[in-house]
Amino acid sequence: MTVLSVNLNKIAVLRNSRGGSEPDLLRAAHTCLDAGAHGITVHPRPDARHTRSDDVLALAELTRGYGVEFNLEGNPFAPPRAGYPGFLALCELARPAQATLVPDGDAQLTSDHGFDFARDAESLAPLVAALRALGCRVSLFADTGADVARAAAIGAARVELYTGPYAEAFATGSAAAALPAYADTARAAAAVGLGVNAGHDLSQANLAAFLDAVPNVLEVSIGHALIGEALYEGLDATVRRYLAVLGPDSGNDSR
Repeated sequence: MTVLSVNLNKIAVLRNSRGGSEPDLLRAAHTCLDAGAHGITVHPRPDARHTRSDDVLALAELTRGYGVEFNLEGNPFAPPRAGYPGFLALCELARPAQATLVPDGDAQLTSDHGFDFARDAESLAPLVAALRALGCRVSLFADTGADVARAAAIGAARVELYTGPYAEAFATGSAAAALPAYADTARAAAAVGLGVNAGHDLSQANLAAFLDAVPNVLEVSIGHALIGEALYEGLDATVRRYLAVLGPDSGNDSR
């Protein structure tokens, strides 16, 4: 079964655009989980453009209360600064169930590529080990065709396939040409013992076709499209629509 983790960064962007505490990030998380979502994802960046360290700690407590996964994303190489203790330090404080490492720089508007494991594996290895020692399952952001064997060799439990190129192909009617590379990478990951997650620009429109073509996807992390769709139909209804795409057994039993 593929589970749904809702990324709440966009709620925090809206809150921060005005200051104050509205819309309420924790209320949004409650709504998503009560609607059946299986977990919550956030990707706090060092510049605090959306979710902040205090949000991370509050969401960690909330998800523990629900008994669901908290997935914390970030660049483990980004240095700490005022208001941001660094990704590993934040994981030590929050103890997320899953830590997803992403190679994004401060100037990036959003994550747009995976790790080059041939280049990055040696640097990633001690960070993966440190996160595992905290009890985190470690997932590494990966492009199609990535050397997933190296990801497995340094102790990662999963890779998250970057689905931005697939979403672009779907929008232009060329999804069929893009999907085989994702399916091949997912099979290669499974062959070396890695679980497969997927995320970036997945939506109600393109999710089913992706899951039909790509085997062994354990989790999808969806934020931008889901929050955008929720502006029209409401957050509860939108989460439930995604769960319907995932299948009849996808509801969160902890509701």
